Amino acid sequence: MQNLSFPLQLSFKISTLANDFTARDASGHIVAYVRQKIFKLKADIQIYADESKSKLNYEIKANKWLDFSLAYSFFDTNGTEFGKIVRKGWRSIWKATYELVDQNSEIKYHLREENAWVKVMDALLGEIPILGMFSGYLFNPSYIVTNNNEEILFRLKKKPSFWGKEFEINKLMEVSDNDDDLIMLGCMMMILNERRRG
Repeated sequence: MQNLSFPLQLSFKISTLANDFTARDASGHIVAYVRQKIFKLKADIQIYADESKSKLNYEIKANKWLDFSLAYSFFDTNGTEFGKIVRKGWRSIWKATYELVDQNSEIKYHLREENAWVKVMDALLGEIPILGMFSGYLFNPSYIVTNNNEEILFRLKKKPSFWGKEFEINKLMEVSDNDDDLIMLGCMMMILNERRRG
């Protein structure tokens, strides 16, 4: 996923049994089709070039099937691991917090929720009959990707929608081309996790 044209639009499909979405660039071209089977104990996600699923570009696999601080490894088409995303368990109870680690096990980037109160308000409104159906239009969490200097590089935001199926990724600063794949796969994995949490 090099030389992407931002913003990226991520749209989840609500008509399938899999947890899958399509990523499109600023001109509307499909840059990835992400598919996660929902009946697997260990997360196993495939990232294809498009919806035909004829070309597999990456895979993401969980290191354990049940753990409070799960790590998900990224693999290229040769099966070579080139990084991982680690969910920080206790910290993520209040505010979603992840770390992106490169192939040398060095922490390169951080992904975190910008405002945890949005999630709280969304959960509270969701409990109110009838009004709860519209919480997806009112409370939309956003997440940021920062480097080790705390500079914000990307912002990922849930867009207002009835089913919570639309997300957008904006690039705010340039990063090394070699890290584009690591960051984009990290954002995609985080969306799959956090969308389930609300």
